[in-house]
Amino acid sequence: MAYLITRDCTGCDICRPECPEDAIKEHIPIFIVEPRRCTDCGVCAEVCPVGACIPEEEALHAFYGYEDDSYY
Repeated sequence: MAYLITRDCTGCDICRPECPEDAIKEHIPIFIVEPRRCTDCGVCAEVCPVGACIPEEEALHAFYGYEDDSYY
């Protein structure tokens, strides 16, 4: 699964140059991750100062309230 950039993104552009797969693109006013290019390395999450880069699985759990992976 890929990482996602949430609405908490401030557009600071710290994550984009750090992505080894060039999967993060500017999408005014925030950035987005191209899921087909993302290798799930987590570098974006490590450098994001506001915690806006999260694994897609974490976002699904938060949105749908799943407690396990049985929905996959």
